Amino acid sequence: MTQGNGQVQETDERYATLLNNAGAVRALCAAVEGTLGPKGLDVMLVGGDGDVIITNDGVTILDKMDVSHPAAKLLIQVARAQQNEVGDGTTTATVLAGALVQEGVAQVTKGVPAAKVVTGLMQGIGAATEALRQRAVRLEGWDDVRLRRAVHIAGREQEDVVRLVLEAGQAVGWEQLQDPYYRFAETIVAHEKAKNEWFHGVMLKQKPLQRDWLPVRNCCRVLVLQDSLEPDALDEQLLTTEAGFQQYMTHRGVFMQRLAQLHELGVGFIVLERGIHPEAEQFCLDHDMMVVQRVSREDIARVCRLTGGKPLKRAALAKDAAVLEPLLGRTACVRYDERLERVRLYAPDSPGHTGDAGGVVSGMDPTPPRRAQVTLIVGASTREVVGERARIAQDAAAALQAAVQGGVLPGGGTTELALSYRLERYRETVRGMEAFGIAAVAQALRKPMAQIVLNAGFNPLEKLEEARAAQTTEGNEAIGIDCDSGALLDYARAGIFDPATVKLHALHAAGEVAAAVLRIHTVIKMKPDASTSA
Repeated sequence: MTQGNGQVQETDERYATLLNNAGAVRALCAAVEGTLGPKGLDVMLVGGDGDVIITNDGVTILDKMDVSHPAAKLLIQVARAQQNEVGDGTTTATVLAGALVQEGVAQVTKGVPAAKVVTGLMQGIGAATEALRQRAVRLEGWDDVRLRRAVHIAGREQEDVVRLVLEAGQAVGWEQLQDPYYRFAETIVAHEKAKNEWFHGVMLKQKPLQRDWLPVRNCCRVLVLQDSLEPDALDEQLLTTEAGFQQYMTHRGVFMQRLAQLHELGVGFIVLERGIHPEAEQFCLDHDMMVVQRVSREDIARVCRLTGGKPLKRAALAKDAAVLEPLLGRTACVRYDERLERVRLYAPDSPGHTGDAGGVVSGMDPTPPRRAQVTLIVGASTREVVGERARIAQDAAAALQAAVQGGVLPGGGTTELALSYRLERYRETVRGMEAFGIAAVAQALRKPMAQIVLNAGFNPLEKLEEARAAQTTEGNEAIGIDCDSGALLDYARAGIFDPATVKLHALHAAGEVAAAVLRIHTVIKMKPDASTSA
């Protein structure tokens, strides 16, 4: 008896680090599992100063949680990677990662070498990923009802948000949504004073300097400076001499001539990364040139894409008019929205702006910029729900783009459940201990549907077996469980779809972090960095 207890203790010590890491991952997963599915509930996050956030968005929950365990932080990276790459499916990715860790640990503690489990794990994920790609159903265009259903589910069935996202998506265009470098979800702005709308253009957070006297400019050129708008600086000691003062006056005169040239070129809107000299500010006011300063590099890039202008340095203002003119952007209208306290900049060929420009800028090339730029404004009833409305709209926009790029699959964990049993049969053909890693993947793939069923108030063991039997009998991998009645339901016929790209990336990211956790043998605290401590 004593010998048996000693063996158990030795085993516990051997896997102490692994079990500790798995426990931290499990605790983190528990925070988001309850939000999964149509019957999932929200999480209340409370800050130290009394701030409250109520959400069921996985990445928001994990980002705002106070987490110190290193293994748990690895899991948070899964959600962030999912958010950055796809913009949706963060909760699914987190739940899958937690299940993979749990099932992998179960195999290791049985005596299977961790390296073999990890190898089999990655082999199983590779097979599952390829099967998902083969099953993905490509969409047939904007009239495909499966597209609307995928956006409807990602938008948490909020029709106003779904309609807004679909309309703006059509304005962006199918081809541009397929661009991997374009992020449709980043065009979302939420404001408690706003109404749901979208427009061809971008919105800047900064207020224009002349908003009280010049709230709108129509049909004008746009100057974008990644610099300040001021004369060339001179050494202060030089200014104390007569020659230095004369040089300053010469520089000032040249600077004013450059401003006059901008006015002659039709510049009516100036975007600055830095500040503006008082004399330049007065000149712009006198000549109806709206100025926005302290604009971020990210917003400057958006303005350039919209207007076709080039981001310039102050030295570029010395160029001749014929050289400078092609570097300027153009806009149909720029106006200060007093209600939202932001600047709206409309596309040069925008027919639907609320200014008086009448569409295309007069006398300018009406060719649109390389990318169609839109901004989606989502309204909210109170300031407290603004953030959640923005997250819902971003999920819907991300789902739309992912569905356009990679097609859709039946949702609710039905496809994953079907793959889990296919992986079990595949496991039987694999020789070696890697088969245990494949078995871990097969078991983990059941977790999404099991959690959705559990959140709906049903027994997941019972319901998953029902769904599995029905899928096998009817040869239909889209059969799942109705979360209202507990009965069997054909998810494809019911219009329950998820973007295939969301599932693919979630499984891939979850596998990477699970493999990393399973490979950790021990945790050692690093000594302080000498440069940091200094």
